[in-house]
Amino acid sequence: MDKRILVVEDESIVLLDITIMLKDAGFDVVGHARNGEKAIELAHALQPDLVLMDIKMPKMNGLKASDVISNTFQIPVLLLTAFSQREYIDEAKRANIVGYLVKPITEANLIPAVEIALLQAANTKKYQERNAQLDETLTNRKVIEKAKGIIMKRKNVTEETAYNKLRRLSMDKQLSMETVARRIIANDQKQVNR
Repeated sequence: MDKRILVVEDESIVLLDITIMLKDAGFDVVGHARNGEKAIELAHALQPDLVLMDIKMPKMNGLKASDVISNTFQIPVLLLTAFSQREYIDEAKRANIVGYLVKPITEANLIPAVEIALLQAANTKKYQERNAQLDETLTNRKVIEKAKGIIMKRKNVTEETAYNKLRRLSMDKQLSMETVARRIIANDQKQVNR
């Protein structure tokens, strides 16, 4: 499996039990922490695939630490708690909190929850990467359209002719169309500012 997991739990026996269950299931437990501050430090240093985090801990509770870890390092968190009150569940409904397990933790509920949490995290990452790719494509398309408009205006040509000129420049200079378009826009700005 080779999925790297950080376990954050202030009770030694529970920490040991969870670690053994995870290792027996083929997961790599890369670190342990007993409070939220140490969890943040280790999440930064180790960059695990998942953090299993108790909610009630000394110094900084698991909800605050989870918020920092998920937002700063984009590492998914599976919360562990002895409490099932609505307020904790409501507070846990935020970015990258991929699950919530109520103690006592057993292998029968831990392993499926970890596997689902890892799958959810992977799906979320794919979705975010796809969105970033679409944003970049849209931005590049806008740049090309703007450059095409500049060519049409300056050369008094049709849209198709402007596009073909942009494409020809791209091939001649062996640069992407986006790069050529950005240069055309930059040159146009220089001429406007003169």
